[in-house]
Amino acid sequence: MNFLAHIYLSGNDEGVTIGNFIADGIKGKKYLKYPESIQKGILLHRGIDSYTDQHPTVRKSTARLHENYGHYSGVIVDILYDHYLAKNWSKYHPQPLDEYIQDFYELLRVNFEILPTRIQRMMPYMMADNWLLSYATVPGISNILDQMNVRTKGISKMNFAVIELEKYYTEFETEFTSFFSELIDFSENKLKSL
Repeated sequence: MNFLAHIYLSGNDEGVTIGNFIADGIKGKKYLKYPESIQKGILLHRGIDSYTDQHPTVRKSTARLHENYGHYSGVIVDILYDHYLAKNWSKYHPQPLDEYIQDFYELLRVNFEILPTRIQRMMPYMMADNWLLSYATVPGISNILDQMNVRTKGISKMNFAVIELEKYYTEFETEFTSFFSELIDFSENKLKSL
């Protein structure tokens, strides 16, 4: 799953939310230097990633992209699934998406000092272009995929994945909806066990 899903699956605990958001940049046991709630968020993120990568529905989505994008298919599906979460946000959360995102950005600002350097550097771009809100539209996703392709120096060709998104829009959405309800249950249970 990508940024928006990880933030959403953190629940209402701000420390868990921060940990879940920064987790990709925290390797091995380095998570132990953070406060307990952030540690939980990092471990939750790792659990979500493992569960997602092994899930047959996600693999079905990924297989649709594999011929053209190889090992980048999983990254693309993470981004596409965030699109469906953003697009259907009101089914999952009572707060409007734009307000929810602004609250999250404020949480990052207030906790700036504890964030890894990589996240501190990324934040201004994320906020200025409002990446999370842009997930809600196909042009927004196209823009994100363009940026990801630039980050891979053009190797991934992820910028073309919007073609598959449009061609298989309903199939991806059905797979997301089915999978995400299971992922919510998994995440709630994982948080209880941490």
